[in-house]
Amino acid sequence: MTAQITSTGQNVLRQDIVGSRRWSNYWWAAVVTVGATGFFLAAISSYLKVNLLPFSDPTRLVFIPQGVAMGFYGLAGMLFSLYLWLTIFLDVGGGYNEFNKETGEVKVFRWGFPGKNRRIEVDCKTEDVQAVRVEIREGLNPKRALYLRVKGRRDVPLTRVGQPIALATLENQGAELARFLGVPLEGL
Repeated sequence: MTAQITSTGQNVLRQDIVGSRRWSNYWWAAVVTVGATGFFLAAISSYLKVNLLPFSDPTRLVFIPQGVAMGFYGLAGMLFSLYLWLTIFLDVGGGYNEFNKETGEVKVFRWGFPGKNRRIEVDCKTEDVQAVRVEIREGLNPKRALYLRVKGRRDVPLTRVGQPIALATLENQGAELARFLGVPLEGL
């Protein structure tokens, strides 16, 4: 979850969820942008016969088929990097989980992609919460996640998507949340 847990009093528990504004996403967006720009400049250099890259000489490339292929890969990479930068800018997946004993409400909020479902909110009463469920799946595609089991609904995911959370962190967060809500912890 890599959640920052803040307790505003003894009756409110708030977990901030990191979305797409992670260091690794900035890294990959920058790498893809630089690589795609290099491919695209190589394609333009092969067409114009003017060297636009300081570290190589793409003017010796034959425009058809090599320059066209490099231009295609450069354009595809730039579109992909644009997608990555927009996802970071919009902080897709970011939000918070708030558990309020005073009002008796649970609120799970996430930012989504632009459109009518940009704001994703799940609200329920604390008395409808039946359990906190931990899901651990190891192997080639590991999954470690916390879910909120709510009466009359599907399980509500509480953790971020992406890298699996450390097992000890997941257990501690699940136990703390179950203790705070006064419900059982399932799945361990």
